[in-house]
Amino acid sequence: MNQKVVDVYNGLVTKFKELISEHELDHNDYEALVGWLNKLGQAGEVPLFMDVFFETHALQEMYKNVKGTEPTILGPYYLENATKLTAPYALPMRSDEPGDVLFFSGTIKDVDGNPLANTTVDMWQADASGEYSGFAEGIPNENLRGILQTDADGNFEVKTVVPGDYSIPTNGPTGQFLEWIDSHPTRPAHLHFLFKPENGDPLISQVFFEGNKYLDNDVAKGVRGTLITKLTKHDGAEKGLAKDFYKAHLDFALRLQDQPVYS
Repeated sequence: MNQKVVDVYNGLVTKFKELISEHELDHNDYEALVGWLNKLGQAGEVPLFMDVFFETHALQEMYKNVKGTEPTILGPYYLENATKLTAPYALPMRSDEPGDVLFFSGTIKDVDGNPLANTTVDMWQADASGEYSGFAEGIPNENLRGILQTDADGNFEVKTVVPGDYSIPTNGPTGQFLEWIDSHPTRPAHLHFLFKPENGDPLISQVFFEGNKYLDNDVAKGVRGTLITKLTKHDGAEKGLAKDFYKAHLDFALRLQDQPVYS
């Protein structure tokens, strides 16, 4: 038994009773609420609903005084056992992959500034249309997913495409709820990362891009100001490409097992 979880469930019961009184629900109102909750469970959308409305808050509370790069939500589109890549790194793509080419680079250090060599970088993202492989029809399961490692200086660079904004599923109870509260269902374009240092805590994080109109109103509230970087346009000749491409970079700081956790 996890006593913390039991206490939260007990708190939910208490708060729910208070809300019934506060909003003066009659029995018809109550049955309508229970009916919607039942639909949420039957549709298998409880994890989705929790991801959108609660996960980011739980992470912020858990890591509010912790050193290093801020975490953000894992999201529902992570798949284990992605393809292990070899340098020079490029995420698997279709031969006619739509979108602008992006070379994303990162430097991974510990919280004291020491480079972390051989850190595993598990990366995944939506395509230019905002679709994820493994969840959208017509996209190979391994598309835009891959596992790479940092070099001796903690650096990595990977070729991919600029991702598109995407909408969470809206054809079920979660989408219905978003309509009720007059909220859009969109997340700003981002790259997903799961970092695993050789001797430290794994970190789930995301990278966002300056200028996106959804940065300040991400439906999942997963954006962190420290995780926003800039897309810069470059001449294709620089990389031997037929058209212009983009670059972006961000530094990350991970916590090792022998380092103080709290700031």
